Amino acid sequence: MEHTVLKGIYVPLVTPFAEDGSVALDALEKLAGSVLDDGAAGLVALGTTGEPATLSADERRAVTEVCAAVCAERGAQLVVGSGGPGTGAAAEELAALAARVPGVAAALVTVPSFVRPGEAGTVAHFRALAAASPVPLVAYHIPYRTGQQLTVGALRQVAAVPGVVGVKYATGGLDQDAVELLADPPAGFAVLAGEDPFLAPMLALGAAGGILASAHLATARFVELAAAWERGDVPRARALGHRLTALTVAAFAAPNPAVVKGVLHAQGRIPTPDVRLPLLPAGPAEVAAALELATALGTDPGTGLDH
Repeated sequence: MEHTVLKGIYVPLVTPFAEDGSVALDALEKLAGSVLDDGAAGLVALGTTGEPATLSADERRAVTEVCAAVCAERGAQLVVGSGGPGTGAAAEELAALAARVPGVAAALVTVPSFVRPGEAGTVAHFRALAAASPVPLVAYHIPYRTGQQLTVGALRQVAAVPGVVGVKYATGGLDQDAVELLADPPAGFAVLAGEDPFLAPMLALGAAGGILASAHLATARFVELAAAWERGDVPRARALGHRLTALTVAAFAAPNPAVVKGVLHAQGRIPTPDVRLPLLPAGPAEVAAALELATALGTDPGTGLDH
């Protein structure tokens, strides 16, 4: 298996819905192209932001195929949400993904949810999946959804598994484990910020990039932030990071992706702001607040700062 190097800003695409409730594939294609044209390193299809649990198998297949085609056209990386809490079923899904969608850079696989197998079981889960998977894996560590916390020691064990190329780190904050992991990052293993408001400090500590729902709304600015930290432009990175943090907080004022979809609809980029139950649309005030911040970032190339 060729080693996949993940670096930069990845956008976990929303799934746009048409007025009749169907998936708006044309809008999805345009949205995917726009964030890549604004500098995103790649797309994540069927991440949590894409509401995959509410999509039929045919809809999930269509979404993945559209994203794969757009990435192929632009030479960008495609990461696909895959797997589940059962190791055997997850392995079968990974095999089917590789057969159906050639060119997938990696599969985003959540730490087993609900079953809480412990750290040893979680590490064994990723070892078994990586041994069977024809595509590299990115572990999705989000304990407030999975119910399974991992220490930095367990994360290092996962990182040492051949075929596991990174982690989406979304623990609800910037914790001690993140600090320790980034102080001595495993070779060839990308630590990607998965908690949008903590992108800037994660980048400052050496994260390789991020998978960020709010990056739909100011993609070029998120890309600029990552570049500023990489080249050591601390004053610019700090000031831009403050503004983007405000946007990320506004984007999560309602359960994700309701606010993001509301803003994208207000911008004319998707046909409706609709989400599927059990999610509900964001309120007008929540959308307006995020839209104002996104508009300011999008229309001010200098972000109000001296270069």
